[in-house]
Amino acid sequence: MLQVIENAKHGDREAFECIVRHYTSMANAIAYEKLHDPQLAEDAVQEAFTEAFLHLNKLQAVEAFPGWFKAIVIRQCYRIMRRKRHRVVPYEEVTQMAESLISVPDRIEQRELQRTVRDSLAVLTSNMRIAVQLFYFQGYTLQEISSFLGTSIPVLKKRLFDARRKLKNALPVADLIAVYNQLYEGGEDVLHIVNGDSVAEKLRQGIVQGDILVWREVYPHGPVFKDPTVGDNRSVRAEYLEQTMGIPRSEYIEGSERQEKVLADLHKYEEIVLWFEHDLFDQTMLCFLLHWFSDRPVTKTKLSLLCIGEYPGIELFRGLGQLSVEQMKTLSGTWKAIGAEELNLGSEFWEAYIAQNPQPLQQLLNRDTSVLPFAHDAFQCHLSRFPSTINGLGIVEQTTLETIRAGTSTPHTLFRDVGNKLNALGMGDLQYWHSLRRMSQDPYPLLQIKGPEAGFPTYRDPSISFNNCGVSLTDFGQSVLDGKEDWVSTQGVDEWYGGIHLQGHSPRWRWDSSKQTIHDGGIGM
Repeated sequence: MLQVIENAKHGDREAFECIVRHYTSMANAIAYEKLHDPQLAEDAVQEAFTEAFLHLNKLQAVEAFPGWFKAIVIRQCYRIMRRKRHRVVPYEEVTQMAESLISVPDRIEQRELQRTVRDSLAVLTSNMRIAVQLFYFQGYTLQEISSFLGTSIPVLKKRLFDARRKLKNALPVADLIAVYNQLYEGGEDVLHIVNGDSVAEKLRQGIVQGDILVWREVYPHGPVFKDPTVGDNRSVRAEYLEQTMGIPRSEYIEGSERQEKVLADLHKYEEIVLWFEHDLFDQTMLCFLLHWFSDRPVTKTKLSLLCIGEYPGIELFRGLGQLSVEQMKTLSGTWKAIGAEELNLGSEFWEAYIAQNPQPLQQLLNRDTSVLPFAHDAFQCHLSRFPSTINGLGIVEQTTLETIRAGTSTPHTLFRDVGNKLNALGMGDLQYWHSLRRMSQDPYPLLQIKGPEAGFPTYRDPSISFNNCGVSLTDFGQSVLDGKEDWVSTQGVDEWYGGIHLQGHSPRWRWDSSKQTIHDGGIGM
């Protein structure tokens, strides 16, 4: 948007029309709050855009446009208030023509809903009311609202939370369930798709209504495909997960088919809400689902997204599972609508991730992907898992060896410390044990694990706990860490990175950490 504003400053009319489309709803909400009349608010906004167009070249910094334009809107409102030459037109008259197409019972129900919403919003303060209008009804992101209002995101979150709590106290219970559960938390015809059992269990404790589906997948591990149902794709993935994590093949296939059947019934839901986090584990799931939805007609089902990478008071945010039930309640209803931009970009990320060449993903990361704000860092971290050009270690192996050298000496504390450092990966324990097993394998182990219970836990046998086990670097591991040896050239590789299967001692693709790009050795895979 900043580039669009810059273009408009230099007389680009198409760019200014883009600005009008982007800011109209937001400006209308501000104007209506001042004038309490939809027609007057529309007049104020039109005049504000005219003034902005005439004086845009005087704007010093494009970053200041939201606040600058907001001031123009408010100034136009005061001008109209002084003139008082327009009669007030009730909202019901403005929508009379549209309502004529609706059946009488539906019209009565719609008007009653409008009255209930209007009356209940009146109990809010002006600041709360604007935040609710812009976030819930207009679909603006917190970042967009923050820029326009000049209010910090934490303050906006607090206003939305306080508004929801106040609205719940302002209505009888029956009215609350009929109106606000559908508007904010979601009613019974809502499907919530979440990333784990812990999150699902907390949501079931009265936070939301409707069905909850735990999406069970580990897309950062093993082979992945554009369509898992085609040919033997599912069998190939199931066999890999069984060999490396111990997940029973039949259990994986049955679970996958079961969750896909729920998705296939999407039209039974009025809304589907996706609950995900910032890390690669979640972003791959999110992009798969966006890709899936983008390829199907979902006109009668609203898609919404709640995706966070932090929470107030938590210094190191690892995920939604950290939050208490009370903390989860503050998130309920803060999701935003998923539109064509999110669907298209999610689909692009998924297709680039499962491609047999990492360059499409690298090219995608060079674009503006802010419509999915956490995707860039997550998929950049994915590329850093490739063997490095320096010593053949990916980011997981490199961080593991560095952490051991820094003094971490047991497997479980190693998983904790590495997981904290590589928070953007969202790596699970079974994923990490697979990596640790590879690093300890002969004939060229990077590390060694010694102790009475030195076996690796798996999905089938999680009871193995590494009790009384220690971990240390081998001489070869020290040498690789110092850049004197190359692990892949010496040991070889046989690993999947999204849709790419690296094999052999001279893999084509490596990660250049100094340039933060994938290096093409051109040798062949």
